[in-house]
Amino acid sequence: MYSIVKDPNSREIKVNSLADFKWDKAYLFEPYSPQESIEKQLGTEFEDPSNIRSRDDIYLIVFLHEGKVVQYAEINRQEAYFSIGEKEYLSPSEDVVKIERH
Repeated sequence: MYSIVKDPNSREIKVNSLADFKWDKAYLFEPYSPQESIEKQLGTEFEDPSNIRSRDDIYLIVFLHEGKVVQYAEINRQEAYFSIGEKEYLSPSEDVVKIERH
């Protein structure tokens, strides 16, 4: 994922093409997201190993399969912003994270 974000011409990340495991939902969390907010969105407990609540250098993607956390990934911001638009979460068929640069 690092090389996709690093490329100034990249405008999106197709998450499903990078995931080599089963998942049905993926949530994108912004820098400084509090633990309570993450767990509320996921609908399950999640011990955040990235400590995103006190970091501004990463975004966090958390993958679920059948309601359980199966994987997570940190996305290094590299001076970019990431968005999934108005969607609550990503799915294998709608898996695009947009990259915005300023």
